[in-house]
Amino acid sequence: MTQLTRISISLENSLLEAFDRRNSAKGYATRSEAIRDLIRDRLIKEANERGEGEQVAVVTLVYDHHARELVSRLVDKAHHHHDLVVSSLHVHLGERHCLEVSVLRGPADRVRHLGDELLATKGVLHGDITYTSGEQALRQWH
Repeated sequence: MTQLTRISISLENSLLEAFDRRNSAKGYATRSEAIRDLIRDRLIKEANERGEGEQVAVVTLVYDHHARELVSRLVDKAHHHHDLVVSSLHVHLGERHCLEVSVLRGPADRVRHLGDELLATKGVLHGDITYTSGEQALRQWH
């Protein structure tokens, strides 16, 4: 079992009340678990900003599948970086528009580059990237 250390912090009443409301709305059973999640989230974001270690990204793209050669360009980019693409999901949103969700995993700089490249592809109407860390980073805090 992981060793725990008890700490004490001081907060303004209004800040603590807002924090408790947030935690209740999100379903946290204790303040401790909410604080642990916030700390892990910040540490992961900072490691990703520094480009350290393995990075995992979820890339979402929305595009018009009738756009000239767009699907072919997206597939070519994924195949060119086959070592980074773990999985992809293709969803038909309607007659013309598609949602593509790809999970990328690998060295942080390469994952970030591919994610940005996919989003910047001419014809992509909307997209976003969510980053997290790989298994090694998460193991160190649990």
